[in-house]
Amino acid sequence: MLPSIEQRLALELSAKPAQVAAAIALMDEGATVPFIARYRKEATGGLDDAQLRLLEERLSYLRELEERRKAIVAAIEEQGKMTPELLKSIMLAEDKTRLEDLYLPYKLKRRTKAQIALEAGLEPLANDLLQDPNLTLDTEAAKYIKEAFQSDQGDNPGVPDIKAALEGARQILMERFAEDAALVQSLRTYLQDHGVVESKVIAGKEQEGEKFADYFDYSEPIKAIPSHRALALFRGRREQILMVNLRLDTEEEKPRWDAPHNPCESRIANHFKIKNEGRPADQWLADTVRWTWRIKCSLHLESELMSALRERSETEAIHVFARNLKDLLLAAPAGPRVTIGLDPGMRTGVKVAVVDATGKVVDTDVIYPHQPKNDWAGSLHTLAKLAEKHQATLISIGNGTASRETDKLAQDLIKAKPELRLTKIVVSEAGASVYSASEYASKELPGMDVSLRGAVSIARRLQDPLAELVKIDPKSIGVGQYQHDVMQTQLAKSLVAVVEDCVNAVGVDVNTASAPLLARVSGLSATVAEGIVAYRDSNGAFQSRADLRSVPRLGDKTFEQAAGFLRIMNGSNPLDASAVHPESYPLVEKILSDIKKGVKEVIGDAAILKNLAPEKYADEKFGIPTVSDILKELEKPGRDPRPEFTTATFKDGIEKVSDLKPEMILEGVVTNVAAFGAFVDIGVHQDGLVHISALANTFVKDPHSVVKAGQVVKVKVLEVDEKRKRIALTMRLSDEAPKAGTPKPPQKNFDRSTPRNNEQGQSNADRRSLPPINNAMAAAFGKLKK
Repeated sequence: MLPSIEQRLALELSAKPAQVAAAIALMDEGATVPFIARYRKEATGGLDDAQLRLLEERLSYLRELEERRKAIVAAIEEQGKMTPELLKSIMLAEDKTRLEDLYLPYKLKRRTKAQIALEAGLEPLANDLLQDPNLTLDTEAAKYIKEAFQSDQGDNPGVPDIKAALEGARQILMERFAEDAALVQSLRTYLQDHGVVESKVIAGKEQEGEKFADYFDYSEPIKAIPSHRALALFRGRREQILMVNLRLDTEEEKPRWDAPHNPCESRIANHFKIKNEGRPADQWLADTVRWTWRIKCSLHLESELMSALRERSETEAIHVFARNLKDLLLAAPAGPRVTIGLDPGMRTGVKVAVVDATGKVVDTDVIYPHQPKNDWAGSLHTLAKLAEKHQATLISIGNGTASRETDKLAQDLIKAKPELRLTKIVVSEAGASVYSASEYASKELPGMDVSLRGAVSIARRLQDPLAELVKIDPKSIGVGQYQHDVMQTQLAKSLVAVVEDCVNAVGVDVNTASAPLLARVSGLSATVAEGIVAYRDSNGAFQSRADLRSVPRLGDKTFEQAAGFLRIMNGSNPLDASAVHPESYPLVEKILSDIKKGVKEVIGDAAILKNLAPEKYADEKFGIPTVSDILKELEKPGRDPRPEFTTATFKDGIEKVSDLKPEMILEGVVTNVAAFGAFVDIGVHQDGLVHISALANTFVKDPHSVVKAGQVVKVKVLEVDEKRKRIALTMRLSDEAPKAGTPKPPQKNFDRSTPRNNEQGQSNADRRSLPPINNAMAAAFGKLKK
């Protein structure tokens, strides 16, 4: 028998079965991952949120596997075909693929040619020819000729002649060969190791599918193809630009029918001891093997392995999106400072919104500094008046159309009014338009023009990216790779988990948080979150965490899950502003009683707290991990895990792609990280790409190990393709830009071990651009190979 689910998960997580069992029990009781990771360390032995998320995902898969195993056993037993050997194989199957292979011969399916042949009594002929190739085909086949008849399954054409008898026998053997679980697994493994994905452009689609030009004549081993290239291929096929198929690495050209058996056909023949020794039935059996591979096995396995490639690629793309989203959500907040948000535009003007330190909108306007009105002076005057009136210190500029021109406007304001001490920052406006038109925005900002809501969002996301971005569907934030090509339910589930983890890692001020932010807190539903806001609006600010129990539908279980992540600032109990869970307050009182200090004296006093031994206060209920966490929290109550706020400074005079020149060194902000590199906003409305090979002076396997979304970096311009709006950058500032006239590398048969940098498929909404495979990348490839 297989090990238990707990034992299998323990092995995968490198944990003990007891830890896994405890985590599963808590999840089954309704505990959330953030709650278990933060407040149940004793039970789980300290499993972190990443391990718990993996456990949650794998637990679902393994439970589904067990349910499927039971269903298959029941189905085969109902047919009366279960044997001890088959049952053992089924009970030892470790994944769904193996389980389905075993079930395939017994799976109810529509009437096949093989089943019709079996009804006609041709199985003995098939068995005889397989077991004794010395038999004469025509002589043996002639014994089975019979007229058409009616069977329990319907009309049967019978066996009218020798040809029909041999064809029926072949169909029986083909189905038998193709449903042999051990053989199918052997073929699958070989094809995984020796399969090659190749693509060709569909005739006449060359111009229409120009963006897929790199895949017009392309091939790469299926085991080596990275996710971004695989998803580009699948998109090209879906858009009917590319023909994509899987072949063996030994068959670059379509094999002739009379060619020697390929490795997979040889495996089929060897499995059933078929040899071509010149006996009467040998060639017939050899052809049966070939038919089995070409008509049944290869097509089935191609579909299966390509589906597996797509699933693997989508999973990787979702993982990339999740990591980028996490980095963006945990970006440094500018904090509670009066901020002017500018949503740039040309003809429609620049939308202006001023928000106070709490994010409340205190003023709005529209200015027209750009074409066609060109009211530069009037726009400066309006912004200066707003800044003076509300004592603003920050200007947040969306990075959309006219952002650099608007950035220059803000720069002129800062120069003209130095006494205002203003700081300008260009921020990503991804998702702002989605928020503006959302139902929540209409409730939060009733009566405000949709265009102005975007400026509000741009201002608030500078103050606190996490608090503002949770109001937007994560899929609309635009930090994904091929996000529209992946399984949307899995993507949504993954992104929701990321948002939940980020919100609970930071904690939420219950007296200022919006309903969407509260809804992401451990244990809180959207209904309860709205209930908290409604209670707060009716009864004033919460004075303690205990007051939360008065909120309708917020019961004991919900309170347990959520309380530790909700903060009451300046409340009646200082602990309510910390991450110490209310269930641990008695422990804090015990510690305070022992050292004879008050809570206000102890909070923030590192000298006292670092001298306390956690083991002294541990007991059966609160172990050393919990005590240690409490002491750390008392030292820095409500500590924010996010980094300090920093800004990038775009170079003056560099406002569009045509302003860029090779060898320029610029400052920029990482906007997106993909498997093949990082996209960087350098202030020209078009992100440049730092290929993975140019991220560092050492080998980089994963770009996320070097950069993350929101990070300020210095880059050098390697090459600019103004026509295609592609910018090649490097973070290795010693790299030299290629000289004009350097030959381009060949487009075909390049080194597939080195990921290419001109992958297709980024959504237009992301406004991402990719540099071509050209001189700069040729130099990068050359350096990789040295």
